[in-house]
Amino acid sequence: MPISLNVPVPGQVKRLAGELEPDLYTFERVRRTHTLGVKRLGERTPTEYARLVPQVREAIAGTPPFEARVAGIDAFEEPARGDSPVVYLAVESPVLRELNGRLSETFEPIEGIDGEDYVPHVTLARGGTPEERERLADRGIEPVTWTVNELVLWDATHEEVATRLSLPV
Repeated sequence: MPISLNVPVPGQVKRLAGELEPDLYTFERVRRTHTLGVKRLGERTPTEYARLVPQVREAIAGTPPFEARVAGIDAFEEPARGDSPVVYLAVESPVLRELNGRLSETFEPIEGIDGEDYVPHVTLARGGTPEERERLADRGIEPVTWTVNELVLWDATHEEVATRLSLPV
């Protein structure tokens, strides 16, 4: 099962993505499950997953709750993987960037996605035209700020939370 470490997306961000959905109808694929990835951890068997959980707990130890902010709509013109462009909600959070860097020291970094290339975001859609991307990027949104007080290990096969990890207060 493919596993990633994610930030749970709050209801305000899910509502914002839902409000934008009618403007995404011309894209090839619209994302309806919204996640904010911190680090992809790759394919894991159940046995490997059991060993992964304590490793992730150790890697995030000492990370206090922190702020994240959806600031606008942006796009990857040529993403590291998959169809382009990718339109997303841009997320500002220095702590997320630092956390991805720290996790990339423990777990193999993915070229074009981790470390210096890491861009915190919530994917909205893939495979539209450059004109469609521009139209969305020009659209103003009301920023959404929230406190991240837990991370989750996300099972992409079943599109569900596999384990919740609280951040110490």
